[in-house]
Amino acid sequence: MTSPGRGVAVVTGAAGGLGRAIAAALHADGWPVLLTDLDAEAVAAAAAPLGGWSRTLDVRDEDACAEVAATAAASGGLGLWVNNAGILVTGPAWEHDGPIRRRVLDVNTLGAMNGTLAALAVMRDQGYGHVLNVVSLAGLVAAPGETVYAASKHALLAFSLGTLSDLRMAGQRGVHVSCLCPDGIWTPMLHDRLDDPGALASFTGSMLTPERVAARAVRLARRPRPVVSLPRWRGAQVRLLDTLPRLAIGLTPLVRAVGRAGQRRQRRRAARADRG
Repeated sequence: MTSPGRGVAVVTGAAGGLGRAIAAALHADGWPVLLTDLDAEAVAAAAAPLGGWSRTLDVRDEDACAEVAATAAASGGLGLWVNNAGILVTGPAWEHDGPIRRRVLDVNTLGAMNGTLAALAVMRDQGYGHVLNVVSLAGLVAAPGETVYAASKHALLAFSLGTLSDLRMAGQRGVHVSCLCPDGIWTPMLHDRLDDPGALASFTGSMLTPERVAARAVRLARRPRPVVSLPRWRGAQVRLLDTLPRLAIGLTPLVRAVGRAGQRRQRRRAARADRG
């Protein structure tokens, strides 16, 4: 178990959306939180009601991640590092050029690796700490229309679980790595995807609020587990499909139909919220 009494929590991509919600939930749970993001003004605004502690961070910069980890360590120890920063691209893989593919992998995979390793450099010396990687259900199954994004998340899942095993093999029992795999989340990442055929997979299940996912992240921060899906039934569903690839591919027309219905449903919800 980890607790707010064991150091600082760092959250990447915390200027808005899920990252901001996670930072707020951790703050409410008693963690001193260092919010980081590429957007200096936005992350400072997000941090203002949470103690005002923020840093500009490009997770693709390995040295910058190490500097943030050192800053947190010098302020009472680094208890938790949440790799939340990520980007989504949709459409068939052949529609993305090399620079786009590299950017997705640089942020979603290598950026999270940079954060994980920067945190572990501190945590292994401390003898305690927890890295929480926000992976997505797309890390558990190949999501049609989000192929490059899913590939980046599959890689992060493998890296996270392998690193956790390496820690145990090295005798590190007090340092944890967890993966949180939520269904689609209604954040700015999806706000402009209601008519995007490439994003259908994100609308096939339970559209989650950032606050619900953040609450689960806080519970996971307290009680580390290797992989947690949200909701749990969706994790079981997509894992089953992942073991039966022929079935999963055969169900692609059904996935598209369910996704279109989900987009229409979410459009109605968003319209009601705007009117309210």
